[in-house]
Amino acid sequence: MAHKNTFFPVKKTCNFRGKLVHIDSPLIMGIINLTPDSFYQGSRVNSHEELILRAETMLKEGAHILDIGACSTRPGAEQPDEDTERRRLFPALQVLRKNFPDAVLSVDTWRASIAKEAVYEYGVDMINDISAGNMDPDMFQTVAECKIPYLLMHMQGTPQTMQKNPVYQDVVQDILAFFALKTEELVRKYHVHDIFIDPGFGFGKTLEHNYILLENLDAFRILGFPVVAGISRKSMIHRILACTPEEALNGTTVLHTIALLRGASVLRVHDVKPASEAIRLVSFLKKANTDQKGK
Repeated sequence: MAHKNTFFPVKKTCNFRGKLVHIDSPLIMGIINLTPDSFYQGSRVNSHEELILRAETMLKEGAHILDIGACSTRPGAEQPDEDTERRRLFPALQVLRKNFPDAVLSVDTWRASIAKEAVYEYGVDMINDISAGNMDPDMFQTVAECKIPYLLMHMQGTPQTMQKNPVYQDVVQDILAFFALKTEELVRKYHVHDIFIDPGFGFGKTLEHNYILLENLDAFRILGFPVVAGISRKSMIHRILACTPEEALNGTTVLHTIALLRGASVLRVHDVKPASEAIRLVSFLKKANTDQKGK
C-alpha cells in the first residue's frame, strides 16, 4: 500500500476560527514548549523575549501553525496539575496573540478546561490532544462548543505508562480502527468536521511499531482527514543512529521526506526551515511525475 503513488483523498481545507487554510500542500506545525523537561532542549523557551523570537523565526521560515505546549509528554513524564499548566500557558498565549495577531495558534493540551479558556480568552485556533479525548471526557464537547479544529493523537496508555511493553495485534489496523471510532463520534455526535489525525509516533509503540506506521502512513488517509507526522528528533531516530536529540536533525529530515512521500498532510516539527525545504522538494518531485504522466 505504502509504495503506490495514488492516495485516498483527504479534506483540503480547514477553518481556523474564520481563517480558511488550504491543505493542497503539506502544512508545518512549529513546536514551542513552555516546559522545563521536554525531551529536546532546543524546543524550550524560558522567557517572553525568547518566545517572541522563536515564534517570529518559525513564522518567517514557513510555519503555518504554532503549537504551544505547557505539559511535557515525553515517556515517563509526570503531568503537571491544572494550575501549573495554566500559569505556564496563558501568559505565553497573551504575548503571542499580542505580537502575532494573525498567527494560527494551537494549544497542546488534554484538559478541556484549559482548551476552553485558551480559545475564549486568548483566541487560540486549534487544540492538539495527545489522548484523543481519553484523558478528559469533556474534551469532545468542548471542541464542538468552541467550533475549532481538533488534532487527535493515538496513545496506548499514558505518558507515564505508554512505553511499558506496548502490544498490538496489528499496529496499523488497530490504530486505524481506533481513529475510525473516534472520528465517527466526533462527526456524528458532536458535528466536528475539521479533524486532524496523528498516529502518535513514540506514544505507546516499540521502535518497530514506529517504522511500520511510517511505512504505512498513507493507510490512515482512508478516513478522509489530514494525517499529521510528529517524528521530529524522537527516539525512533536517535536510538538507531546512536545520537542525541540535538544531533538528530539529519535523521529527522530523512523521516520527514518518507512521511511526505507516504501522504502526510502536516509535519509537526522543531526545525521549520529544513521541513519547509523537504516539502518543496517532495512537492516538486510529485508534480514532475504527475506532469510526465499527463503527457
